Amino acid sequence: MAEKNTGGAAGAAGRAPTADRADAIRNVVLVGHSGAGKTTLAEQLLAATGTVQRAGRVEDGNTVSDFDEVEVRQQRSVNLAVAPLVHNGIKINLLDTPGYADFVGDLRAGLRAADAALFVVSASEGIDGLTQMLWEECSQVGMPRAVVITKIDHQRADFDEVLTTCQDVFGDGVAPLYLPVITNGHVNGLIGLLSQKFYNYATGTRTEKEPGAEYAAQIEERRGELIEGIIQESEDESLMERYLEGEPIDTKVLVEDLEKAVARGSFYPVLCSGLGVGAQEILEIMTQGFPSPLEHPLPEITDLSGKPVKGIACDPDGPLVAEVVKTTSDPYVGRISLVRVFSGTLRPDMTVHVSGHGLADRGHEDHDVDERIGTLTCPLGKQQRPAAKGVAGDIVAVAKLSRAETGDTLSEVDQPLLMTAWAMPDPLLPVAIRAKSKADEDKLSQALARLVAEDPTLRLENNAETRQLVLWCMGEAHTDVLLDRLSKRHGVEVERVELRVPLRETFGGRCQAMGRNVKQTGGHGQYAICHLEVEPLPSGGGFEFVDKIVGGVVPRQFIPSVEKGVRAQMERGVVAGYPMVDVRVTLYDGKAHSVDSSDMAFQIAGQLALKEAAAKVPTLLLEPVDELSVLVADDYVGSVMSDLSSRRGRVLGTEPVGTGRTLVKAEVPELEITRYAIDLRSMSHGTGTFQRSFLRYEPLPPNLASKVAATAD
Repeated sequence: MAEKNTGGAAGAAGRAPTADRADAIRNVVLVGHSGAGKTTLAEQLLAATGTVQRAGRVEDGNTVSDFDEVEVRQQRSVNLAVAPLVHNGIKINLLDTPGYADFVGDLRAGLRAADAALFVVSASEGIDGLTQMLWEECSQVGMPRAVVITKIDHQRADFDEVLTTCQDVFGDGVAPLYLPVITNGHVNGLIGLLSQKFYNYATGTRTEKEPGAEYAAQIEERRGELIEGIIQESEDESLMERYLEGEPIDTKVLVEDLEKAVARGSFYPVLCSGLGVGAQEILEIMTQGFPSPLEHPLPEITDLSGKPVKGIACDPDGPLVAEVVKTTSDPYVGRISLVRVFSGTLRPDMTVHVSGHGLADRGHEDHDVDERIGTLTCPLGKQQRPAAKGVAGDIVAVAKLSRAETGDTLSEVDQPLLMTAWAMPDPLLPVAIRAKSKADEDKLSQALARLVAEDPTLRLENNAETRQLVLWCMGEAHTDVLLDRLSKRHGVEVERVELRVPLRETFGGRCQAMGRNVKQTGGHGQYAICHLEVEPLPSGGGFEFVDKIVGGVVPRQFIPSVEKGVRAQMERGVVAGYPMVDVRVTLYDGKAHSVDSSDMAFQIAGQLALKEAAAKVPTLLLEPVDELSVLVADDYVGSVMSDLSSRRGRVLGTEPVGTGRTLVKAEVPELEITRYAIDLRSMSHGTGTFQRSFLRYEPLPPNLASKVAATAD
């Protein structure tokens, strides 16, 4: 495997690679922090296999996977992109994912579509918290992994230090297959630890020779560690005993055991990459070590009622089960769906059932519809090359599925099925927007619907209380990209406005008040007088209306009118325009006129009485308080707790979660955490996550309440 100089079977540039069998496919996702070199590595692999004539550069904006104008402008990936290539007759679907936490939705879509992960770590920067968390996620599901240390030719590169960090952070089973040979900052080649050969890249092509004697001690030490790691994972229990007794182990046996352990997800080889170095070795590990779709278990499949369906496998002749892992909207082509086929075969012009469930809270309606498949293509970045079919295990693009959204399942019309959705983080950064003009307002709804269909990490909220349109995003960078797409792709200009948190009002004490609505006009006048007693109720008490009228001073037919007027005024508020809650109103006296009293007159009297009561006793503003659960590395617990306290929060306690992490629970006012998604990420260096849920309303401190009242509409 990693020791054979087989060369790459070049895939002709511009021609879509095809695969008729699942065992001739590898779906590999590139994972790593922003700037680690994932896109550059993909370019090197594409060039090494002849898929592209020359590797593009992120700085030049001409890479295959970063083709979106936002990516070109920002010089970083924000979308999941597919780059298929062929090596030794095996089709490899490379899935290049964003490395920035704001775009974790596309990253997790890549993990869902893949059968193995290539963790990309920079030799000059090391490992960030997000990469570590993703490694743990992959461990939980047993996804096979390998590590590529990139930028080994960088002036600040330290291969040995980063390798040690990988072994410390990623744990057991992480061992290098190659050692870079660096002379005066230039990478000349790699030493294969199993073959003990030097693969020289100095001339631009790989040649094989014996390594120099100066590397003997280093090779012996690293080789011993590698062999012991492989033997520990071997299914041959006698191998370790033979090795400890000094018996030489055939390299072929070691390679076979290594391949099995990698495919099983229990051993994680470390490779390295630099300019013109390492592509062949990485291609070999992907084709010979990583599992085919046949070896990777399918996600749970149910019928539309939720009953599990058994017996479905990665078989091109089986029932169709495919999933939309990414949706994009092109203003010229329309909607394009990137689809991973798990079972069956997808063909042009066939009719499929589209099922989508479980994200109604984010603006995705549940739906079950039949749609006709249009053209199938094999995407290479922005190129859409025609494909005759998509067999089980492959990834293809489908044009013009008008109802299909990210996460939807495609299945047979007469056997509709549903795949269990993958875990998707909640968007926790609220951003209020409004259209800049009437023309933009007319187009905004449709444009936002398209963005929601593309991005399951986006939630759209029309807040009825604050009358604001709110985008719930993953972070500031996510927000910027969404607003950029609204403008550039959909031609809709919007502006950000200050987010309003829905407050409440209540009375701070008991009092009596009179509502007097007496007016005489030329004809019938208005006559209604009501006497009310108002008093606050405990938090969550709602509204109570008590009728204590005796002697008919207020006719029975007008008592509901008073209540109706009181309720209407409570909805509008009496101080700052926020709804009033937790109040008991008692109607105990009043006067009526036989001619001039009416339903409307008593409604107005009830409203006037409530306003008068507000002038007699303090009126409190109530703010929503959320319960926060913050999960952070132990190193940041102190900073997080101090920060929560500075936000008027009450820390309720902490508890350890796994190894090296702590869950901090607190109660914090919503006014203080509108931008907490950004602040926590900065505070925890990208490793912190949190969840929030509404708890109750509490009085707003007087100094803040006076500011809110002063700025009320």
